[in-house]
Amino acid sequence: MGNHLPKAHTLEFPINSRFSSSMETPRKYSSFKTQFKVRPDDIDMFNHVHNSTYFDYVLAARYEQMEVFYKMPMETFLEQGYGWVVRTAHVDYKRPLGLGDIFTVETGIETINPKGCRVKFEIVNLKTAKVSCDGWFDYVMIDTNTGKGVKVSEDMIAQYSI
Repeated sequence: MGNHLPKAHTLEFPINSRFSSSMETPRKYSSFKTQFKVRPDDIDMFNHVHNSTYFDYVLAARYEQMEVFYKMPMETFLEQGYGWVVRTAHVDYKRPLGLGDIFTVETGIETINPKGCRVKFEIVNLKTAKVSCDGWFDYVMIDTNTGKGVKVSEDMIAQYSI
């Protein structure tokens, strides 16, 4: 499990209802795809991608998508003294990825409000067109100086409501 992720290729693919939910809001948000290739350092002793590496893939895709599509990268938050922290993560593993597999990570906001946001994701093996895993991350915003939770501003919510 290396610290490097493969070079990402991000493509915009709005989806209709894949990430919609009956939770907080009926609003539909955009989702985006980033493409990766499994590297040798992603492989575990069972000869497939280690379970924790899927988290790295989602976070790397989301990081790039924040900059490319939302035009508000993580650096902007950090410069303002804010950071996004994972509060809860859920992954449903379905099929393993192996060495050399090319796959997409599709992410999209499911809900966003002053308390934080839920980001849904789906990882699809391009060779088989089958879902490798899917799930969601609940994020809260913190003040990076104090480490305490803070409200997500209306401006931030508007910026990410595309």
